Amino acid sequence: MPQDDFYMALAINNAKSMKGQTEPNPLVGSVIVNGGRVVGIGAHLKAGEPHAEIHALRMAGDAARGGTIYVTLEPCSHHGRTGPCAEAIVNAGLKKVVIATLDPNPLVSGNGVAILERAGIDVKVGVCEEEARQMNEVFNLFITEKRPFITLKAASTLDGKIATRSLDSKWITSEEARLDVHQLRSENQAILVGVGTVVEDDPELTARIPDGRNPLRIVLDSSLRISLDSKIVADGLAETWIFTAQKVDSEKKAALEQLGISVFETSGLKQVDVRDVVRILGEKSISSLFIEGGGTVNAAFLEAGLVDKTVFYFAPKLIGGKQAPTFIEGMGYDLMKDAVELERGEFVKIGKDFKFTGYPVKKEQNS
Repeated sequence: MPQDDFYMALAINNAKSMKGQTEPNPLVGSVIVNGGRVVGIGAHLKAGEPHAEIHALRMAGDAARGGTIYVTLEPCSHHGRTGPCAEAIVNAGLKKVVIATLDPNPLVSGNGVAILERAGIDVKVGVCEEEARQMNEVFNLFITEKRPFITLKAASTLDGKIATRSLDSKWITSEEARLDVHQLRSENQAILVGVGTVVEDDPELTARIPDGRNPLRIVLDSSLRISLDSKIVADGLAETWIFTAQKVDSEKKAALEQLGISVFETSGLKQVDVRDVVRILGEKSISSLFIEGGGTVNAAFLEAGLVDKTVFYFAPKLIGGKQAPTFIEGMGYDLMKDAVELERGEFVKIGKDFKFTGYPVKKEQNS
């Protein structure tokens, strides 16, 4: 492995260790090398705290002078809650900066590099670029489109069923697969279900793993039929938001708000407008959304072209029956050419089950 790739891989791995902690900021790692020795290493830990480069520079101290710094994202050039990292690098006397990717924000991309080059520092861009970009798929979309990166998750049998015809769904997948789902919940800022899931299962929608972060819980409820006694309303384990349609019961809305639940009315007259939901979440700085809805909710986001990533768990079981619900319902498509196509697909085995990860191909009619 080339030397630059080796040290950048170290920076990327360090950045990945902070997954689920930095939103709405990106994952960033940094390594400082001088005389063939690592003298500083850092990662961005949390929004509002020092960036990865600053942590690495503090660790290196005077040993940074004349060295090379590896950073997974272009050093910032603006004054925000922290100072410009590009200027800190210049002041530290580093002779070379190796960058994986430029800042995806078109308003600032390249400005950090310009500061470094004006100071006479040797700059190299594009080392381990694809891996670094993939690591920040959430941030890259959020910073350019001002909406959350949306992951659609479902667990089904091999014939696509998420429950039997009597709506029994405990449990389709193995304990190992369910633990993996809790990890994904912890890594996302918000989790979303339809009110039908709340009524039928009364879930907590928390991340039940050691040191896991409970996501913001979101419910789509067009007529506010959610019970005031449901766990996500009453348990206080995480914040809960409800999105509804217009002209709902004002007394029920007030009762929910009295319990600390935020209720948002969308523009839909009878059904929640999912585009409004995504827009509002973006305005509230929610950068990642994990959908665990039923077939109707899943179809609404897919048909609106709002899904960025899919994670499907398939159990080696068969249920059958036309009345047994599937994980994608809605109206569906008339023509095969209009079907949602998934690219970059990957299967891995978890316990007895199979996990498929893919990315919907974006189509013009859905954009």
